[in-house]
Amino acid sequence: MDIRKIKKLIDLMIESDLQAIEVKEGDQSIALTRRSPVVAAAVPAMPAPSAAPAAAAKSPRGAVETSPMVGVFYAAPSPGEAPFLKVGQTVSAGETLGIIEAMKIMNPIEATQSGVIEEILVKNGEVIQFGQPLFRYRA
Repeated sequence: MDIRKIKKLIDLMIESDLQAIEVKEGDQSIALTRRSPVVAAAVPAMPAPSAAPAAAAKSPRGAVETSPMVGVFYAAPSPGEAPFLKVGQTVSAGETLGIIEAMKIMNPIEATQSGVIEEILVKNGEVIQFGQPLFRYRA
C-alpha cells in the first residue's frame, strides 16, 4: 500500500474523529487505531492512536481488558524474564499488563481499573487484533 494512501487514511481519521479504520485492497490490508496523544508522538507513520487505552468491558464473568491495537502480544518485558502477570495477581489501574509490538514499537498495555487477574486470554507471542479480549479480572 502506498504511503500517500496511508497518510490520507490518517487525515481522514483525524477529520472524521474516527477511532479505528481497516482497509483491504486485494491481498494488502492496513488497520489504524487512535490512542492517547502521548504515544502518538512516537512515529507519524504508525497506526493513529485511539482516544482511550484498552477498554475494560463488563461481562458476566468479570471485567475484560481488550487490545487497543493490532500487533504481537508479549507477556514479559523481554525473553527469559518473568511475565508481568500471573492468574490471581492483584493489579492497580495504570499498571502494565503486557506489551503489544506494532511496527517495531513496543506499546505497554495498562490496566484501566484495579482488580484480581482471573484469566489470561492470550499467549505470549500471539498475534492479536484490535478489540480482542486479553485479560479477565474481578474488579
